[in-house]
Amino acid sequence: MNKDLLWKQFLEKVQSKVNSMVYSTWFANSYLLDITETKATIVLPSIIHKQRIESTYQDVIIQTLTDITGNIYDLDFVLEDEVSKIEEQKKEEIEHPQVKETKKFRHESNLKPQCTFDTFVVGNSNRLAHAAAFAVAESPGLAYNPLFLYGNSGLGKTHLMHAIGNYIEANSDKRVLYVTSEQFISDFSNIGRKEKNEEQDYDYAEYFKDKYRNIDVLIIDDIQFLARATQTQQEFFHTFTALHDNKKQLIISSDRSPNDLKLLEERLRTRFTWGAVVDIYPPDLELRINIIKKKINGEKIDKSFPEEVIEYIASNMTSDVRQLEGAINRLLIYSTMMGGADITLQLAVEALKGEVSKGTSEKNDIAKIQRVVADFFQISSDDLKGKKRSASIAFPRQIAMLLSRDVLNESYQRIGLEFGGKDHTTVMYACEKIEKEIKKDKSIRETVDKIKQNLL
Repeated sequence: MNKDLLWKQFLEKVQSKVNSMVYSTWFANSYLLDITETKATIVLPSIIHKQRIESTYQDVIIQTLTDITGNIYDLDFVLEDEVSKIEEQKKEEIEHPQVKETKKFRHESNLKPQCTFDTFVVGNSNRLAHAAAFAVAESPGLAYNPLFLYGNSGLGKTHLMHAIGNYIEANSDKRVLYVTSEQFISDFSNIGRKEKNEEQDYDYAEYFKDKYRNIDVLIIDDIQFLARATQTQQEFFHTFTALHDNKKQLIISSDRSPNDLKLLEERLRTRFTWGAVVDIYPPDLELRINIIKKKINGEKIDKSFPEEVIEYIASNMTSDVRQLEGAINRLLIYSTMMGGADITLQLAVEALKGEVSKGTSEKNDIAKIQRVVADFFQISSDDLKGKKRSASIAFPRQIAMLLSRDVLNESYQRIGLEFGGKDHTTVMYACEKIEKEIKKDKSIRETVDKIKQNLL
């Protein structure tokens, strides 16, 4: 399409999008100098126009050009008095062309091969995230796009992201790229620095685009670190849009939900919610035990870990997976320092005495409360953590929840996780119910007192 005709259509569309004052002030005296497959060069009458357009109306221009042509363009704004110089340079390049070397991007996915779905341990706290991740891995670009995973550090977000990438690479010919947000910022910053270095003749802008847009799956970790990189946010927005519009899969992680990323542009936060937003909670006791066992078996550790040691670690290291792995390593090192001593509960208590979580102990944790209550009512601990609602199960479960709250001062959310992933409102209701029963029923008060004595 002729550039003049294109710009005429552009101005007509812009007129319908902005009010007449905005159009006559900022757009009416602009024109299109040049357009390629990837870049549009637009002439503006003054520096004030340039500053205003760049700060306020870039998205309007990009979207309008895309509506007309179907392409997404980078914008280059120049002033009227710069046009003659640009034309001279263009003429010089035509008459005396220079071969510019484009640095070829050698694609590397950056995926960790050990992080697969097979090595990811699933429990109540991460089951939804695992299911969403696997759905994306099976149908990239179609299932949930983007997939946004969030939660505290060490809960398995990065493992799941690598697992998605590894699965896609193993089952298709799609190009996958995993990067941290810091790497994205660094790559974007290098464009400006290296283009200004006259000793380099590489086209790093093309290199950057090849790396981030000529792919099928972009996985970007810890997006919250983009918060104070304003220009990089703009570039990520354009990268996100280009990939999403072409049905390429985006997978993003953060330590908080999109709505809590207040320092990111609203247009980014909005786009993060287009697909699926899934949080990951700290692992409950059962999941922690399974993670420890998987770690021990996967590492082929030649030391035997008794069940009571595994349960002790799982009961006291409650925050994240890395804490569990650190406890195992610390215990193995301590065993070596003690002349290769066998792993026993006594050795574990000694080795981890400086690491155990405050507010819990071997003799006074939620797991023990569950065991004591279960024994008292002659049921199993699994019944307390299960979904049965019969009176013979629900009543002991409510007592155990109240004791976890009163004796250990645990949060409602943590108690809910330890009782099979119950919602915190369920725990709150149980505690309030038993407290009322204690006040009006002497036999219930005596029952709770007896169980408390058994905890000592």
